[in-house]
Amino acid sequence: MKHLTVAWLSAGVSSFIAAYLIKDEIDELYYIDIADQHPDSMRFIKDCEKLLDKEIRILKSTQYDNVEQACCVGGMIRNARTGYAFCTDYLKKRVRKEQFEYFHQNDEVTYVWGMDCSERERKRAERIVQAQPQFNHRFPLIEKELTKQDCHAMSKRLGLKRPLMYDLGYQNNNCIGCVKGGMGYWNKIRKDFPDVFEARAALERKLNCRCLKECFLDELDPNRGSIENEIMEDCGIFCEINLRRKQQ
Repeated sequence: MKHLTVAWLSAGVSSFIAAYLIKDEIDELYYIDIADQHPDSMRFIKDCEKLLDKEIRILKSTQYDNVEQACCVGGMIRNARTGYAFCTDYLKKRVRKEQFEYFHQNDEVTYVWGMDCSERERKRAERIVQAQPQFNHRFPLIEKELTKQDCHAMSKRLGLKRPLMYDLGYQNNNCIGCVKGGMGYWNKIRKDFPDVFEARAALERKLNCRCLKECFLDELDPNRGSIENEIMEDCGIFCEINLRRKQQ
């Protein structure tokens, strides 16, 4: 039996700082690549690799290239009741299970997560422990009482250039056109990445399924929503774990 401490980076600043704080304890680092991520995400991962002084192993689905493919196979963008996103399931959950967990079924594995010390993130941490009792879990940001803002400040002091999506005004470095976004998010995508907005709008009509609760994207009033006031989680493996529990 091996004893492994594993960090899954999401191309977000918080997951990097969580790994950096205990980098000497981490045995393996992983990043799951999706075609819909901003191209600058891979630059960020390579910069993280240098600062962590450890190889970050890049995994990718061998079946689906992007969000649209995954949604079409699932026949749905999101589950209206739970918010479950098929792209997270097909492009992240299955990759983790098939390319990592399958090979470590008899090992003792500790996962390192990037939840910060806010009350909302603490509750997410509690839920992940309940959802995956077969693994051990570390939450370095909670252990050190660090906020998301602290993580950005620490990254800057380390000389790490954060992913471009943050500088464009997005709160997370999720896929461009993340199906979990709110009205303000989608109106900003409409301005910054109009081709992505149009593609997602067409996908909604094709599958007769909406990203937003309120309306289809092609019906969205350009003045609705405020991205600054919308809560949107980093799209990582935990999204799938938490939402899967709601479906049970």
